[in-house]
Amino acid sequence: MCSVLNITQAQGTRRRIAREKTMAKYQLLYFPLRGRGQATRYLFIDKGIEYEEINTGNNWVENFKPKMPFGQAPLLKDLENGFEIAQSNSMIRYLGRKHGLYPEDIKEAAKVDMICDHIEDIRGPYVRMIYQNYENGKDDFVKSLEEKLQYIEKLFKAWGTDYIASKISFADYNLLDLLDDLVILSATCLDAFPTLKAYYDRMASRPALKKYRESEEFKKMPVNGNGKQ
Repeated sequence: MCSVLNITQAQGTRRRIAREKTMAKYQLLYFPLRGRGQATRYLFIDKGIEYEEINTGNNWVENFKPKMPFGQAPLLKDLENGFEIAQSNSMIRYLGRKHGLYPEDIKEAAKVDMICDHIEDIRGPYVRMIYQNYENGKDDFVKSLEEKLQYIEKLFKAWGTDYIASKISFADYNLLDLLDDLVILSATCLDAFPTLKAYYDRMASRPALKKYRESEEFKKMPVNGNGKQ
């Protein structure tokens, strides 16, 4: 009788563990577009982290906006401890620290932070152009990319690593997302930067990311909320 009971308990334990492995560990609350949520999606998918996506486009003003710390999406919920994180860069840094994707070495950490800050120097003008001045501002923005991407090219050549740091970090998903947007905007914008282009191809070819990026779900997802890209 005891052996039967022990077997039943063991089977129940295995089933519970199996369920826990497939349960979502996070919720990503965002609109059904790439936007400021895509870098976090890339991290989840590449590292095989289970997450659930909540579409905040369903009655945003009444159902979601009042619950957001800064009145805007995305928002990340850590279901393991109930913690909520707003602001896309804070979200992805949190995930980086929690999942071994933030360098422990102080110099390596400075590299990924430095690139993330430069990403924002590019992304800010990009967002303003997309939403406020697309027709008249696109050409000038594309011209400005040469100088801004050259900085990254020089750093990557000097560092000589496959990723921003010696191994992949949260910042690599951030940069992949930005480069996606820029290549869609200007298909040739990386042609003058072989080191950066090789990096982009390397990131996009990571097996889990490649499979996801070839999916209809990814291909059909709008890049920006107003349909411009």
